[in-house]
Amino acid sequence: MEQIRRLESEMDILKNENFSFPTVRDTGHPSLDQFPHRISEDREQYLDMKNSDTGQTKDINLSVSDETDALTPKVNDSNSLPRKERERMPSCSPSNKDTVHFDKPNRKLSPAFHQALLSFCRMSADSRLGSEVSRIADSEKSVMLMLGRCLPHIVPNVLLAKRERMVIHLCQELIPLILCTACLHPEPKERDQLLHILFNLIKRPDDEQRQMILTGCVAFARHVGPTRVEAELLPQCWEQINHKYPERRLLVAESCGALAPYLPKEIRSSLVLSMLQQMLMEDKADLVREAVIKSLGIIMGYIDDPDKYQQGFELLLSALGDPSERVVSATHQVFLPAYAAWTTELGNLQSHLIPTLLNKIEKLLREGEHGLDEHKLHMYLSALQSLIPSLFALVLQNAPFSSKAKLHGEVLQIEVTRFPRPVSPLQDVATIIGSREQLAVLLQLYDYQLEHEGTTGWESLLWVVNQLLPQLIEIVGKINVASTACVHEFSRFFWRLCRTFGKIFTNTKVKPQFQEILRLSEENVDSSAGNGVLTKATVPIYATGVLTCYIQEEDRKLLVGFLEDVMTMLSLSHAPLDSLKASFVELGANPAYHELLLTVLWYGVVHTSALVRCTAARMFELLVKGVNETLVAQRVVPALITLSSDPEISVRIATIPAFGTIMETVIQRELLERVKMQLASFLEDPQYQDQHSLHIEIIKTFGRVGPNAEPRFRDEFVIPHLHKLALVNNLQTVDSKRLDIATHLFEAYSALSCCFISEDLMVNHFLPGLRCLRNDMEHLSPEHEVILSSMIKECEQKVENKTVQEPPGSMSIAASLVSEDTKTKFLNKMGQLTTSGAMLANVFQRKK
Repeated sequence: MEQIRRLESEMDILKNENFSFPTVRDTGHPSLDQFPHRISEDREQYLDMKNSDTGQTKDINLSVSDETDALTPKVNDSNSLPRKERERMPSCSPSNKDTVHFDKPNRKLSPAFHQALLSFCRMSADSRLGSEVSRIADSEKSVMLMLGRCLPHIVPNVLLAKRERMVIHLCQELIPLILCTACLHPEPKERDQLLHILFNLIKRPDDEQRQMILTGCVAFARHVGPTRVEAELLPQCWEQINHKYPERRLLVAESCGALAPYLPKEIRSSLVLSMLQQMLMEDKADLVREAVIKSLGIIMGYIDDPDKYQQGFELLLSALGDPSERVVSATHQVFLPAYAAWTTELGNLQSHLIPTLLNKIEKLLREGEHGLDEHKLHMYLSALQSLIPSLFALVLQNAPFSSKAKLHGEVLQIEVTRFPRPVSPLQDVATIIGSREQLAVLLQLYDYQLEHEGTTGWESLLWVVNQLLPQLIEIVGKINVASTACVHEFSRFFWRLCRTFGKIFTNTKVKPQFQEILRLSEENVDSSAGNGVLTKATVPIYATGVLTCYIQEEDRKLLVGFLEDVMTMLSLSHAPLDSLKASFVELGANPAYHELLLTVLWYGVVHTSALVRCTAARMFELLVKGVNETLVAQRVVPALITLSSDPEISVRIATIPAFGTIMETVIQRELLERVKMQLASFLEDPQYQDQHSLHIEIIKTFGRVGPNAEPRFRDEFVIPHLHKLALVNNLQTVDSKRLDIATHLFEAYSALSCCFISEDLMVNHFLPGLRCLRNDMEHLSPEHEVILSSMIKECEQKVENKTVQEPPGSMSIAASLVSEDTKTKFLNKMGQLTTSGAMLANVFQRKK
């Protein structure tokens, strides 16, 4: 109570003195002229301009304060503001409050976009304390009322301040008092000391505490105007740009964005931009760089100096290539759309930004023939994908009908699924345009124009149709179809492009360009070489990126027909199936397309050409792993059983990998038995006794699925049949066939050697099979015979040791039979060779 009375007395004295700010005095705080030396040439240019006004030169470096003197007032002997600036410093008295003006940038952002951009500033005005911080007292009466509200929360904590847990709470309660005093105090040195205390109040401010401080900084800035923000508040930020605690550097990064609307425009585009650039390049903390990116996005919403465009582009590339996923995510959410908005206003979206990214992708593909940098490709392509909403907004705003798009009467609602879900409010087309109502009007006119009046005179859309799409389709044709990641990236890009630009655009502008390239017709079938483009990534990207955009019945029929035609043409022309496989892999990842893909394959099952039936059989293998067991039982297995009795032996052989994959993935006992019976017929039916290709396919399949197959199937079926195949191969008289079988047996046994194998199985099948294989190797490749002998010897030793140690009837000894030592030695020796088909065949050459 004594403290309250003393404060009231002091307030009365201040009220009687009726103080005002002096017009000339030494301010005693660091100015912009004292900014650290590294911040860039922008600082030098700005200081030259400032010093020419004042005739003064200053060279005082700000240093990072340590936590030990965090609350100690600083003493600076330098002058801060030139006389002219001090004289025009706005007073905080009520009569002068309305004289505060802020620089408005020469920009055309929609209010909705501007508001969405500022929503990334981290403010805290919801709580009692946040509300207190966000409003600054501007009169003696207001100060008194504020003290009355705050002191009851402070005084009890002062009495408990020795308790460490109360100190932080006490510091937060002090924020509004510090800000209010810093705003109203007549002495510049005291104001500087108070702001220094504010920024050093909490040693490592957490998220909530930083929000509170930022809220106070913004309230201060709104109250005092840009001159004092520049002269008094920003130096406090810069002082801590290299602070050892990341929380303090985080506060600096967040302050740059929060204060952007309240700074002089030349400061925004020079010093603040340069400071953020330095932090992005040098700060090691991901959280700090993420905050830097968000602040850069806000700055991009206010900057209006075209000379800074190239600097912004370089910052964008650095941000997209950042090693932290959260920094890249923030780039797509905030920085990229804000930069795109400015780029659009400058007229550079179609003339520079998008073409430059496309050229970088083309260069990557040219240089990546022997190893594509998929990370960089993802970086550039994801940036292009994030620019699609900005590109579409540009097309709408520059359309022939844009002047007619007036809001009047009832507006049709936009379908919820009309656009892909934006990753950020700033990538919402409605936000870029201004409102959903305005967008709805424009969409109506857009669809009508495309359907009835065409694109004449519509330069922005003609650029998309005549330049962007052809270049993209050309790029797609250069992608390695075996690169699943690239196919997926481009597929997602085209899907977003088509969904954003709409169904009419997709049907009339996108599909015809792909169809012209693909030329799916019987006359293009070349029995020797095949239609070259059908083997490229163009096929899966068109199928999965364009034809899946819309899901009405006619759209699904078009997709089914396209895949059937591709399967037919590739089969009849003996072309590689990689493009078709890539389509199935991409579509098969989504269960919604399983029925559709099975429909395509059934078309192949009943096709008149054995070549097409053979392709269908091989494609089932790709589907089995993703399809649920009900569909496998009802649709896949019956189709494979049909093909396994095909008149053509090549078709029957083509079903084996799919049967093997079913054994690897399905758990239904009845289903497994059906598949096992079919594989047994291949192995035991006399008609297949001399079918070398069939045996090769079965051995390859056993080696691939054996380690992951159901243990009972492996023990009762796979290993015993491998033993039989090895035994039969000893009797093979044709060396080339014997070598072929031995090569694949070697790979199969290598894969199975680390599985759990029971003692009985080891003695009766696994070891005898290895011995048969060793007989082949003695004849074909002594180098591999050494590896097999070593493996056989250790397995035999384990069996002997286990037999001596264990009583009769002991459990299986699988894990110990092929010990870690055996595995290590075996794999080390294998490392000196290669087990890939073509290379291994050379190793197994018979010695002359």
